[in-house]
Amino acid sequence: MAPPLRTLFRDVRLVDPEAGTERPGALVVEGEGIAAVLPAAPEGDFDAVVEGGGLALAPGIVDWGVKVGEPGERHKESFRSAGEAAARGGVTTMVTRPDTVPALDSPEALEFVLRRAAADSPVRVRPMAALTRGREGLQMAEMAFLLDAGAVAFTDCDRVASPRVLARALAYAKGLGALVVTHPQEPTLSQGAAATSGAFATLRGLPGVPAAAERLGVERDLGLAEMTGAAVHLDQVTTAAALPALRRAREAGADVSAGTSVHHVTLNDLDVGEWRSFFRLEPPLRAEADRLATAEALAEGAIGVLCSWHTPQDEESKRLPFESAAPGAVGLETLLPAALRLVHGGAMDLARLFRALSLEPSRRLGLPTGRLRAGAPADLVLFDPEAPFVLDRADLRSKSRNTPFDGARLQGRVRGAWVAGRRVGA
Repeated sequence: MAPPLRTLFRDVRLVDPEAGTERPGALVVEGEGIAAVLPAAPEGDFDAVVEGGGLALAPGIVDWGVKVGEPGERHKESFRSAGEAAARGGVTTMVTRPDTVPALDSPEALEFVLRRAAADSPVRVRPMAALTRGREGLQMAEMAFLLDAGAVAFTDCDRVASPRVLARALAYAKGLGALVVTHPQEPTLSQGAAATSGAFATLRGLPGVPAAAERLGVERDLGLAEMTGAAVHLDQVTTAAALPALRRAREAGADVSAGTSVHHVTLNDLDVGEWRSFFRLEPPLRAEADRLATAEALAEGAIGVLCSWHTPQDEESKRLPFESAAPGAVGLETLLPAALRLVHGGAMDLARLFRALSLEPSRRLGLPTGRLRAGAPADLVLFDPEAPFVLDRADLRSKSRNTPFDGARLQGRVRGAWVAGRRVGA
């Protein structure tokens, strides 16, 4: 057997989300793992040397909540196109959603997805499975079999089950040691909404949803988590009104965590402007006060996970009147440069950002990734956080190019991505 390849990353800024530090140094990879993290480059022979030139080196991004169109909507996104976009954006693990056609609610469907991902995606794929059959909120999916097949968590995405069904599912998940991901919305208040209630929605004549709908959803899900003792992750917390309940639950020791999307911490409802349907998201963009409160909660750790919530939609679905357009935006390639707005704006440093992008999603899902230390997988991203550019959606690798950042001035270019020690992007 040939000895493992040895790669040296020299003259880099090591962004360590575990230690909360950013410092100059070097890193050695042997085979598929990190062998050493050092203050300076060592002497010796290496099979490859990556000259960092002072660029930042961090654990690869773990993007939690990626929609891929296989099965059923391959024209919107395939594992090949999503994987290429992810590699280009520094995402080394995609945690995929089960809201496919049909839903991923059986071991057979999950095995199909894993085969397709292994064959076509250059980055890791860790799938979530549906919580209920067909995501209809009536009968639990075969959770034990789905765990055995490789599911990392269970969710019905934006479909909200009744409290009775959700309580039963949480109790069962507790016995399995499984994580349940909920979408915190009160469904009757949010049904048919295209914007957050307020002056903007009223002036534009858009059907709105009050911020209280998220607060009610958060309080319901946290109450059921407390009642059952199950592990629960709230996928999209985006309003100031929802944060006190989340903080109280965490302080009380409940097994709960929360995430938010990069769009909700870098954009607000006024960015919709004159009916720009690429800004039609689910949940809708919030007021500036909510954006600031959500970003602050992310910086302090009350919200642990930052993701792209990558949702590809084709042109026919988006080139419609705002309230009729399909919600969602792609984000695999824009996640890092958009998130760096928080760093450039002084909301957090790079180590704290990568805690939310990589370490916390890895910890919550029980993955070994997200660390910059000896023994961890060599999933890495090398990037220039200062490099300016204007985003042109025509340059994106995703099949769908529905991004609200088209034409935006951004900072942060990925210069290389590695998965298990193998270069996959840039």
